[in-house]
Amino acid sequence: MNGVPIPRDIPLPMPAPEGLLVVVLVIFFLMHIAFVNFMVGGALLSFYYELRGLRERRYDWLAHEIASTITANKSIAVVLGVGPLLAINTLYTVYFYTANALTGTFWISIVPLVVVAFLLTYAHKYLWHSLERHKLLHLSLIGLACLIFLFIPLIFLTNVNLMLLPRQWVEVRGFFSALTLPNVLPRYAHFVIACPAMTGLLLVWLFRRRSTAQLAGTGFTRDELLRTGYRWALWPTMAQFVVGPLALFTLPATPLVDPAILGVFGASILLALWMCLVLYVETNRAAERIGKSFASVCALMVAVLVLMGAGRHLHREAAIAPHRELVRQKTEDYVRRAEEAARASLPAEAPRSP
Repeated sequence: MNGVPIPRDIPLPMPAPEGLLVVVLVIFFLMHIAFVNFMVGGALLSFYYELRGLRERRYDWLAHEIASTITANKSIAVVLGVGPLLAINTLYTVYFYTANALTGTFWISIVPLVVVAFLLTYAHKYLWHSLERHKLLHLSLIGLACLIFLFIPLIFLTNVNLMLLPRQWVEVRGFFSALTLPNVLPRYAHFVIACPAMTGLLLVWLFRRRSTAQLAGTGFTRDELLRTGYRWALWPTMAQFVVGPLALFTLPATPLVDPAILGVFGASILLALWMCLVLYVETNRAAERIGKSFASVCALMVAVLVLMGAGRHLHREAAIAPHRELVRQKTEDYVRRAEEAARASLPAEAPRSP
């Protein structure tokens, strides 16, 4: 690794067992990213259906129903993001903070961007009826929120990708430089496509509980709404079979191809195929039977997410393992030299009198 920066680690003990921190990182991150998908996908679908509502009134009702979920999902996503953020800070301190420093301005801009986006979603939700005669202004609120929601994950993905590429640290000159590194855009596309897919399942969950009487006057039947949700879940997931392999094969290289990593990702692909088959069957069921396999679809989606999260973690560990060993050696050498210097600086012990 000639020319690769090898910083020292912080020689402090872990605040918790490493295995526990890994579990917190993977499980809580998956929970966090699911609600981020609901939030971003909800904003995108609300904007889309409100646009359609300009011509067909019933879609304005659907857009309002979707918009009512965004702020709740936002709050849950923020709370669930604390755990994995603390875990990644602890487990990958050198890598995480190096990436943050190299993209500093854009990384810190996440905070004000999130604040502005959240305020826009609240304004869009609670001014719905007040701005009913000013649709262009109302649409601009959620449109701007969508743009911010789409930009923030790009910053985050650029950073977590840069973590795994120590060889590139000396070459990166800010966010846009890091953005051009392999895997950022394919992984970003993978994330964006997942947002409407996850939100589609959320819509199915939302409208499964509604009776025919509750939907009277909306312009939609219950089965029509369920089919809409299932289609949003199905077709973006099908698109992932194109984008997913591209994201997989552009991952930062590892010294050795770990069969466990390939096995985990392979299993997730097979389960995703099974899920798509169930979704297709559900979408084409009769009105009185649609939604019967919803629990199975959700179980398959959770299994796919867990496998993908586990695969990402295994790959991250494999990608930085050689560099991490060099960091460990440099840290140990630094601690040894510091202890020797401390001993050398102690005053010589005075000779004892006979």
